[in-house]
Amino acid sequence: MIIMLSSLAGAQSLTDRFFDEYYFPFNPSTATSAGIHKYDGELENYSRAGVAARVSKLKQFESEFAKLSPNPDRDLILANIRSSLLELETIRNWERNPDIYPGGISSSAFTIMSRTFAPTEARLRSLISRERKMPQVLAAARENLKNPPKIYTEIAIEQVPGIIAFFEKDVPLAFKSVTDAKLMAEFREANGAVIGALQDYEKYLKADVLPRSNGDFRLGAANYSRKLLHDEMVEIPLDRLLRIGYDDLRANQKKFRETAALINKNKTPREVLTEFEKDHPAPDKLLDTFRDTLTGLRDFVTQHKLLAIPSPVLPILEETPPFMRATTFASMDTPGAYETAAKEAYFNVTLPEKNWSKERVENFMGGFNRGTILSTAIHEAYPGHYVQFLWVQRLDSRVRKLLGASSNAEGWAHYCEQMMFDEGYAKESPLRDKLRLGQIQDALLRNARYIVGLEMHTGKRTFEQAVEFFEQEGYQTHETALRETKRGAGDPTYLYYTLGKLQILKLREDYRKLRGAKYSLAEFHDSFMKQGFPPIKIVRKALLGNDSPTL
Repeated sequence: MIIMLSSLAGAQSLTDRFFDEYYFPFNPSTATSAGIHKYDGELENYSRAGVAARVSKLKQFESEFAKLSPNPDRDLILANIRSSLLELETIRNWERNPDIYPGGISSSAFTIMSRTFAPTEARLRSLISRERKMPQVLAAARENLKNPPKIYTEIAIEQVPGIIAFFEKDVPLAFKSVTDAKLMAEFREANGAVIGALQDYEKYLKADVLPRSNGDFRLGAANYSRKLLHDEMVEIPLDRLLRIGYDDLRANQKKFRETAALINKNKTPREVLTEFEKDHPAPDKLLDTFRDTLTGLRDFVTQHKLLAIPSPVLPILEETPPFMRATTFASMDTPGAYETAAKEAYFNVTLPEKNWSKERVENFMGGFNRGTILSTAIHEAYPGHYVQFLWVQRLDSRVRKLLGASSNAEGWAHYCEQMMFDEGYAKESPLRDKLRLGQIQDALLRNARYIVGLEMHTGKRTFEQAVEFFEQEGYQTHETALRETKRGAGDPTYLYYTLGKLQILKLREDYRKLRGAKYSLAEFHDSFMKQGFPPIKIVRKALLGNDSPTL
């Protein structure tokens, strides 16, 4: 017993060292987002020496954790370490992707701006400290980049003007209330240097990097499998994984055709969908519509005993802040697991600008049709991301609060979209078939991501063929198809939405069989939530007591 307690104490000590010596010091922007404000004035070290130091520290901890007896939290940390090492040593996006540098510094600034965890002046001082280090990041990019894939450089060139505008307009706007003249002068100097460095970087990308961007963005089958293993703890052979994806795609296409026929059998499914996109609230009623939808969803979850909601407090529905509107359609902004001051959760919705033409407003609002509003509210809030965040806040484990898998978090939110309809939401609504059609179209988008990411990165589909696949098989517009394919070039395993949903559905069925007469959907969901958001393999072991296949 003494040996066991000693071992547990040693494991806890090593876990604490991992977070205190590596995770937060090497990732200060992540620390800020998590509510750890000790590092608010620091910035990630993007230099080649910084990468080497990161790799060295990770290998040290990999060796130490590998000596511990397997347990879920140890396995989760070890997977996180190996995922990071795969990225840094093998995939090496720090040498291949010009977008991570301007994207990284803008994200680091945003974490200081987005939440009022400290007085505005104090946060501005932290931002100034970070901004003074940002030109060094762009200088490191010039040293690091080697033969990037052309699509990566093109995306970076496309992104930089918006990032420059972010620092020119949005960052100053977030601190417009500061009256300290000396502090504002320091800010203008630091911010101006960042803008100048970004402008120089844009010229560098166009004149120097683009002409020599002949790299291959594809991971290859071996690295794709390793990334799935470390990120999601999925060991399924890729050919079988692809068959699973195609089977779900075909099933959803069949549901889409059948649902469209219920709405209007004399029109094609695409025509039905186009007509449905015109059914949206007026712009000045959009926030109220979302607010009413949230209340209805929360009440439905509670009344139908789908799962416990730890807090009755709704997220605050508000218009997206000005410095987020260019890139954000709708988002859930929850506080970090260790945030003690800015504890509000915000559901941000972007409204059309008042100076837009009627045509532009109508095109924009088509993205906020009744089906999109509902699926977005389910995914982001009830019982999706917001409810899972409320559960994570209650966990005691530092590991479970901070580390997890996209196949769990995004899989859960995507699963909820289908589950709510399966459990009868909108059953009595005259719009039920149209709302269901919107939910299925969202599922088809995720199906297309699943297949495109896997096939592009294993050499089975070209970029152009991937765009066509989104259009023809995923029922998406060309603009959406192109944007989604660009994302897939840099986010190869964005199959995690559908992958996670399918894993949860299988786990639910296996859990139902195990529990027999004692099974209830609420008890399954609550048991799932208590695990945090680790890979589904870990959740299965906790709920079923075995290592049976996740799919």
